[in-house]
Amino acid sequence: MPDKTDFNDRMLSLGLARVSEAAAHASATLIGRGDEKAADQAAVNAMREQLNKLDIKGVVVIGEGERDEAPMLFIGEEVGSGTGPEVDIALDPLEGTTLTAKDMPNALTVIAMAPRGTLLHAPDVYMDKLAIGPGYDKDVVSLDMTPTERVEALAKAQGVKPSDITVCILERPRHEDLIAEVRATGAAIRLITDGDVAGVMHCAEPELTGIDMYMGAGGAPEGVLAASALKCMGGQMWGRLLFRNDDERGRAKKAGITDFNRIYSRDDMVTADVIFSATGVTNGSIVRGVKREPKFLETETILMRSKTGSVRRMIYRNPIR
Repeated sequence: MPDKTDFNDRMLSLGLARVSEAAAHASATLIGRGDEKAADQAAVNAMREQLNKLDIKGVVVIGEGERDEAPMLFIGEEVGSGTGPEVDIALDPLEGTTLTAKDMPNALTVIAMAPRGTLLHAPDVYMDKLAIGPGYDKDVVSLDMTPTERVEALAKAQGVKPSDITVCILERPRHEDLIAEVRATGAAIRLITDGDVAGVMHCAEPELTGIDMYMGAGGAPEGVLAASALKCMGGQMWGRLLFRNDDERGRAKKAGITDFNRIYSRDDMVTADVIFSATGVTNGSIVRGVKREPKFLETETILMRSKTGSVRRMIYRNPIR
């Protein structure tokens, strides 16, 4: 018989799907209500409750923030029943609180699980990110390239013109120069207002999403979640932490970061097999949002395992009590 402490990703995966589904159900009543904090808190409460039903010895390594900033699902919090395998948990109970409050596309509940010590303990700082989908030679693009060089290199790898490339970028004032340079190459840009985990995931299915590459600065914790998804779906990703002050460097040191200039590859951020689950809250290009019927709530979840490369899409229809 297998050791009960082994990371049995096959058995744990369905439990993980229930966690993201519970968070989506909880936040569903707050879609379009204009209250970001309430929507996020509902998702946090439900995700934590469901996590504690799993037979794991889990530690939150990517969560809602430091212990003094988040009463639940804080970094370092222990979750699970306390029996079973020791695992790292990376989560975002509601990736897209603003999207949910305004009923805009691509709000998700997101969670990843891997053996203890294998997910990067990314501090709550910015990360410069670059991602492409599967099927390319290693390092066909890199963070050391200019945005222009990245677009041209990817176009060459595809055998197309730069004008045939579409890049996903988070719409922020800090990206004005980046956006201008990418547009100068002739490439198209899909701007997103929030949700850069979904933005990176779009690169893995360009035939469905129309996105060839993701680039720009966003949250480092979300970078680890995105890397977890790409490790399952296929694709390449790189990230480099960005620091604005000594307080952020102190956070990095506390998280065990010693090389502040290091470029992390996807497999540096996620060093072992991982399972990943995301459930749609609002309609999006990855999964459908919560659908409300007279007596039911229906959700769609994408559940993935890097060990097998399996991608499972599940519809969950739950009676409203």
